Amino acid sequence: MSKKRINFYPGLPPRLRPFTDLDIVCGVDEAGRGPLAGPVFAAAVILDPKRPIEGLRDSKKLTEARRDELAPQIKENAIAWAIAECSCEEIDSLNILHATMLAMRRAVEALRTVPTIALIDGNRCPTMDIRAHAIVEGDDKCHAISAASILAKTARDALLVRLHEEYPQYCFDQHKGYSTPLHLERLRLHGPSPVHRRSFAPVRNLLQVDLFGAADTMNEAAPA
Repeated sequence: MSKKRINFYPGLPPRLRPFTDLDIVCGVDEAGRGPLAGPVFAAAVILDPKRPIEGLRDSKKLTEARRDELAPQIKENAIAWAIAECSCEEIDSLNILHATMLAMRRAVEALRTVPTIALIDGNRCPTMDIRAHAIVEGDDKCHAISAASILAKTARDALLVRLHEEYPQYCFDQHKGYSTPLHLERLRLHGPSPVHRRSFAPVRNLLQVDLFGAADTMNEAAPA
């Protein structure tokens, strides 16, 4: 396989690569596993070797402006792309790991072109009908995964900006739901919103304080 192919990732000789030139390869990555609010997103991308995109790498190593530049290029030049998500309710019900795997599977299944193998960022693969291969730090080793990382990140950030319009007291547009000092301050001040993940410790702890506080108040008010 030529090193100029989009699906090449360095450090792995051709004989050990999990795909061949005959495979239809999609890269898969997620965004938003760690935040206290909002869905977890995943994207899947099948890049076109005939239409290379310059500057693809791990979305976390790109500026917001650069991600916003690359996202439309990926959508325009890729053979296929899809973005999926798992809601806060699904995260709280399934746990964040299983919700992330589900979002990844949804993204792959939403592709208009059916891949033969999915390269997954990380050390775990979702259960799917096609072959899957996990690549640790794959978002900086494989261009298809990098592209998926960028699409997932930009889509989730855009949603959090829209959620800021609905819940401006939490400043979602500034921290995108992550547990920054500002977010934790606003969370303590206003309590959890409907888009906060109730299974995550900072949110869960506040809900428990509110519950026990309300119970204590009722006990104090009850006649002797």
